[in-house]
Amino acid sequence: MTSSTSHSPSEPAVVIYSGGMDSYTVLHRAIRDGYTVHALSFDYGQRHARELDVARRVCEELGVSHRVVDIRAIHQLIGNSALTDSSRALPRADYAEDNLADTVVPNRNMILLSLAIGYAVNIEAAVCFYGAHGGDHVLYPDCRPAFVDRMNDVAAIANFESVRIEAPYLHSDKASILSDGIEMGLDYARTWTCYLGGETACGECGSCRERLDAFARVGLEDPIPYALPDRH
Repeated sequence: MTSSTSHSPSEPAVVIYSGGMDSYTVLHRAIRDGYTVHALSFDYGQRHARELDVARRVCEELGVSHRVVDIRAIHQLIGNSALTDSSRALPRADYAEDNLADTVVPNRNMILLSLAIGYAVNIEAAVCFYGAHGGDHVLYPDCRPAFVDRMNDVAAIANFESVRIEAPYLHSDKASILSDGIEMGLDYARTWTCYLGGETACGECGSCRERLDAFARVGLEDPIPYALPDRH
């Protein structure tokens, strides 16, 4: 799905906003397209809160409505992931199904989208944005077009009011997302991508590697600091 569907000026929209560079771009795209944005972030027991802190600051600066929802109670049900279990080693490799499967959080996007759709119904918003993109397809089933299509089918009938899910970068890679954000004048120093929550990004986890590759492909230096001096 794309955000090309026509809408009324200042129509409310929910944006699932993690604080990472993909959802940061989606957030600004929704604002650019004239929506009144209601950003929604989730604390589901991830290893650190660095992204959530970034998300709070960005929304405060933008004057955007923002809720951080504590759903850590579900950790006991979906905690079998290196992203939520700090006792497990995080893979330090490029994205690939055989080496980063440990970073899959079971059913995460279905859970987050279900809550976001409920919030959309509650505030009378007809659209919910999230940042799934083409680069995630190899690893994450809940970022693939088939998942978004099926969730849209359910979102259309689950309530009296239909809500549509928009994933504007569903068929784009991270470099394309970055290019779009650069055209919008976005500052990616206002984002956090690393799976670890240190003072500097590790530069070695799959998320850092994908981010660094995107910056390299558009010919720019990543503005955030990295623990390894040869990164950027």
